[in-house]
Amino acid sequence: MTFLIIGATSFGGGVVAYLRNALVTKKKWLDDDHFLELMSISNTLPGLNATNMSILAGDRVGGTLGSFLAMLGMCVPGFIFMTVAGFLYGEQGDRPLTTAALRGVAAAAVGLLSATWFSIGKKSVKGFYDAFIILAAVLGVNYLKFSVPVVLLAVGALSIFIHRPAKQHPPEKDSEWIRFLH
Repeated sequence: MTFLIIGATSFGGGVVAYLRNALVTKKKWLDDDHFLELMSISNTLPGLNATNMSILAGDRVGGTLGSFLAMLGMCVPGFIFMTVAGFLYGEQGDRPLTTAALRGVAAAAVGLLSATWFSIGKKSVKGFYDAFIILAAVLGVNYLKFSVPVVLLAVGALSIFIHRPAKQHPPEKDSEWIRFLH
């Protein structure tokens, strides 16, 4: 039911804000770290991010059945609304009021998405290297015009290198002896 409500009341890129609000804040099914992990996975998969996210979160909460129901809840309202909107836009799309309404919805969606990512970013960006990885991804896609899969592979490899676990050095024999004597 939660995903049905989200699917019926969220618009455009703002769906991430609705998902975070419902899954993390209200239902507490996920914490911010898990939400960010699932969102990262859903962003790297083909298809719509919101649908991918609903499938992953539904699976986390209710297994295979939860995943299937979450996907239906997220997709069915949009299918119905888009069918109606497509028909109405075909009939009324060239009117100034319609154009103004669409611009307003687009601006609101960008604002919701920005607020959500800022909120998540405050908790997940832990230092210079994380900010550097974000900047590299943005520059790679927006300014260097690399494809998203190429940028994901490159910054993913960079991130793994930067955040790799430190090597554990075996204790020296002398230090073991000293511990034994104490």
